[in-house]
Amino acid sequence: MFGRSRSWVGGGHGKSSRNIHSLDHLKYLYHVLTKNTTVTEQNRNLLVETIRSITEILIWGDQNDSSVFDFFLEKNMFVFFLNILRQKSGRYVCVQLLQTLNILFENISHETSLYYLLSNNYVNSIIVHKFDFSDEEIMAYYISFLKTLSLKLNNHTVHFFYNEHTNDFALYTEAIKFFNHPESMVRIAVRTITLNVYKVDNQAMLHYIRDKTAVPYFSNLVWFIGSHVIELDNCVQTDEEHRNRGKLSDLVAEHLDHLHYLNDILIINCEFLNDVLTDHLLNRLFLPLYVYSLENQDKGGERPKISLPVSLYLLSQVFLIIHHAPLVNSLAEVILNGDLSEMYAKPEQDVQRSCAKPSIRCFIKPTETLERSLEMNKHKGKRRVQKRPNYKNVGEEEDEEKGPAEDAQDDAEKAKEIEMVIMERSKLPELASTSVQEQNTTDEEKSAATGLESARWSRPFLDMVYHALDSPDDDYHALFVLCLLYAMSHNKGMDPEKLERIQLPVPSEAEKTTYNHLLAERLIRIMNNAAQPDGKIRLATLELSCLLLKQQVVTSTGCVIKDVHLACLEGAREESVHLVRHFYKGEEIFLDMFEDEYRSMTMKPMNVEYLMMDASILLPPTGTPLTGIDFVKRLPCGDVEKTRRAIRVFFMLRSLSLQLRGEPETQLPLTREEDLIKTDDVLDLNNSDLIACTVITKDGGMVQRFLAVDIYQMSLVEPDVSRLGWGVVKFAGLLQDMQVTGVEDDSRALNITIHKPASSPHSKPFPILQATFIFSDHIRCIIAKQRLAKGRIQARRMKMQRIAALLDLPIQPTTEVLGFGLGSSSSSQHLPFRFYDQCRRGSSDPTVQRSVFASVDKVPGFRV
Repeated sequence: MFGRSRSWVGGGHGKSSRNIHSLDHLKYLYHVLTKNTTVTEQNRNLLVETIRSITEILIWGDQNDSSVFDFFLEKNMFVFFLNILRQKSGRYVCVQLLQTLNILFENISHETSLYYLLSNNYVNSIIVHKFDFSDEEIMAYYISFLKTLSLKLNNHTVHFFYNEHTNDFALYTEAIKFFNHPESMVRIAVRTITLNVYKVDNQAMLHYIRDKTAVPYFSNLVWFIGSHVIELDNCVQTDEEHRNRGKLSDLVAEHLDHLHYLNDILIINCEFLNDVLTDHLLNRLFLPLYVYSLENQDKGGERPKISLPVSLYLLSQVFLIIHHAPLVNSLAEVILNGDLSEMYAKPEQDVQRSCAKPSIRCFIKPTETLERSLEMNKHKGKRRVQKRPNYKNVGEEEDEEKGPAEDAQDDAEKAKEIEMVIMERSKLPELASTSVQEQNTTDEEKSAATGLESARWSRPFLDMVYHALDSPDDDYHALFVLCLLYAMSHNKGMDPEKLERIQLPVPSEAEKTTYNHLLAERLIRIMNNAAQPDGKIRLATLELSCLLLKQQVVTSTGCVIKDVHLACLEGAREESVHLVRHFYKGEEIFLDMFEDEYRSMTMKPMNVEYLMMDASILLPPTGTPLTGIDFVKRLPCGDVEKTRRAIRVFFMLRSLSLQLRGEPETQLPLTREEDLIKTDDVLDLNNSDLIACTVITKDGGMVQRFLAVDIYQMSLVEPDVSRLGWGVVKFAGLLQDMQVTGVEDDSRALNITIHKPASSPHSKPFPILQATFIFSDHIRCIIAKQRLAKGRIQARRMKMQRIAALLDLPIQPTTEVLGFGLGSSSSSQHLPFRFYDQCRRGSSDPTVQRSVFASVDKVPGFRV
């Protein structure tokens, strides 16, 4: 939509010998304009090319010759642009004119040149020109032109756009009229323009925005967001078999854009704008639509309402994105401690009437459109004493002005309305704080009171949040509740005292002596359900439950969890062990899944912000991978995914149990990086079996190396020139990830490929070594192939034994394979890993004669 379809560089009508970048050429173009003041079919193309060429010269002159702008200003050439535009000469001329103006202002860098272009109000006259906005291309270039102008706004240039005498600000008021345009790129451009305007620290301009445009713009914006939310809820409610995912993703992305835009306005920290915006968001959107929908009652009456999962989902997004303290604290106060009974007690017939006043909590369409409100405010703001022409009325008849008495009355009403908004904003925290009686109680009494108050239904919204965690069938609602609690506790603008009243977890809290027992019991119940064979708890819900429980009970000095809760957690962990035992198989695929799941869990911990950007979780949990939903956000399908899920549940509950008991993890991961041989390690190779070979890599490289096999790895080494009998590792790879095949036409060669462990079960393995090994004779080739094959079997077998030990399964004693005996207690302590502290570069003792690689399968003449 915003693409430039034509080259704008002119010069087609000039002579080839003429220098197009010069003052003389600009004078020639000025002569062309004076001879063609009226647009006709015959001269239309000529005028367009002339305007393009003038723009090109102005950009050149901005950087090279200031006399160009002097001549442009002296001849008042901008008026030709405006006259051409006013002749209604068709879309072709309009598009080209807007395009060239946009390019001109984009490329002007000197302030003096910019001042020349903005003088005489011609730019403002172009802004208010009545273009045909039904044309998509004109709309695109027009809004792009306004955005380019907004990027030039500062304390010096704002006076060219905001006329304090006539109280007009065309750049801003014309832009916000398109806030709800069907085209998303136009809406994004409008948001950019408004943010650029709000960032200018000009008090007169900001007061104009507050008094004349803030209330109509924010009220219409809030209604537009709310209507969008209702459409999103309808999409969720009418979905069948996840067929609406594409549309739902677009609606969720749009809502996220709205929230980020609102947060961008709030972080500019313009106090009186924030007050008006906060009031409208709380009383016209968040409380009457989002929070009201939390209450468990039928969808009766005329009040709009959305479903519980959508409400929880959207509130989570609000707390994850917006951190403006007055807004999030007031919203959290209502959710955690309020009942809003006074809002629901109003008869339905009174809602329409009461919504005309500010700060009444209801979601209702504004009585006037934004364009109508701006037009009325513009007439109210006119001052009769000003004789200066208003650029908004150039070429138009002036409207009648109101008398000074009526104008003063309107200003007084507007000031009173703004004052009521600010007063209501200041009252909200006070009213919320008085709803909860603060008493001097112990931590145990607070914890008991939390459950007691919920039982008395004194906090209906909070009770609904807790009740959603108790669903025995699935975790559809529970996931959203956990995300909401997480978002509230991690919001930087939240007052910790509000969370402490109901003992919600606060990450930054240094000292904790108690926690919310009611919440902890529900979290442990979710963990126990997840460990059941037929559990309907998704992995994302379980991980978030573990995260919130740790946040509640873990402190910098230890853990404050009660023994009874720890015992219940241990019971859930035991259930997860039994669940994995059911799927335990002595097959290679189980080992690969076991290590892949641990790697995925540690490398990609949950990001709640990303989780709440996914629209698929709004739909009921599904078990089929055909939907394309990530595995952690859906239920498992088939034995393989059930095995993966059981393994991941075991990892999560084991990690949580160890952390709460203050014990370190000593058995996972099965492969520790610090225990492996690495490239450039120096090893003692005395009395070790090595096989000389030539390694031909895939890219054609050829090197001489020695092949050595350890318990878990194969290594390619070269002799250390500084020490006899020692070698430097040039490559080391895990035996379990290796594939060895013979070469058909060469009995002395082997094709060896070693893959890097995949970052996720669905990613394609990446080969870190793919080469052909050529040995001296076929005997050495057979020995190398046998050694590598047996080493791979032994490495995988030992890891399976480690898994069996984790699951408290009986371990079959391993016979000696490849010469690695397990008889001594000292060697068993090092299995399944070998430590090479004495062999690493810089830490070895030359007097120590320690063989890293055991002597195996001795063959006469095999030693190199």
